[in-house]
Amino acid sequence: MSALRRRYGRGLVLGVLMLVMVMVTACAKDTQGVLPSPPAQEESGDQNTAATDNKGEDEDGSSDEPVNPNEGNSTGEENSTGQEPVQEEDQPDASNQVDFSDAHSVTVLVNKEYALPEDYEPSDLVYPDVRFTFSEKIEKRMMRSEAAAALEKLFAGAEEDGIYLAGVSAYRSHSTQTSLFNRYVKKDGLEKAKTYSAVPGHSEHETGLAIDVSGSDGKCAAEDCFGDTKEAEWLAKHATEYGFIIRYPEGKEDITGYKYEPWHLRYVGTEISSDIAERGITLEEYYNAVPVTASP
Repeated sequence: MSALRRRYGRGLVLGVLMLVMVMVTACAKDTQGVLPSPPAQEESGDQNTAATDNKGEDEDGSSDEPVNPNEGNSTGEENSTGQEPVQEEDQPDASNQVDFSDAHSVTVLVNKEYALPEDYEPSDLVYPDVRFTFSEKIEKRMMRSEAAAALEKLFAGAEEDGIYLAGVSAYRSHSTQTSLFNRYVKKDGLEKAKTYSAVPGHSEHETGLAIDVSGSDGKCAAEDCFGDTKEAEWLAKHATEYGFIIRYPEGKEDITGYKYEPWHLRYVGTEISSDIAERGITLEEYYNAVPVTASP
């Protein structure tokens, strides 16, 4: 250092020292300003934890409909996926939940188990403007007004297809049904009579909503051979379009309690008749009122 002072002078030496100090200071700052690089994130980090949680939800069926759609849902509305609960096919839907015990309603259910009140008598009976197998204006020619209007449309629709129908027996009073049933019992015995005729109070004819029909010639009226006629074939295909059903269909005797009667029409309205036709069921099945277990 003494030699440098002698050769270059004091000023130059100081300058060199200052330069060295600046360089040392700069290096120290660079070393402090460089942060260590973080270790590489592995795939098993936070993202995998979330994925594991989601997997647990999938396995629980959160993306599928639960066995019980309303379980854990106090409102009974849509489940957590936003999908509406699936209704079981053999369970009646909400539209089926009507009061079928109301004798004054066209939806009333009358069979061997469900009877009309003893004093029931329709208040709106009229004579439908259709052909009958007889000319007298007697009670069995009458129907309730809504059913009568629908029957007129049914007969007109049949004629458009070249089918000519005739009424055989519609409304029966309680006293008439009593006399008729007693006559059948005397003829065939109680048990056999109950397979084709109703105990008084349990007959659909007493509602004013049912009618037995035949061809215009009256052949096979209320007889098994009617099932082989073109009239029966047309009714099986088209009656439901007008709000009527074949009340006692073939193969359903264990449900309705009566043998097959292709001539017996029952008015229930187009909404119910269409549903029954689409599902191929009886009125008992529609109301989930099976089996028929009563003795009448």
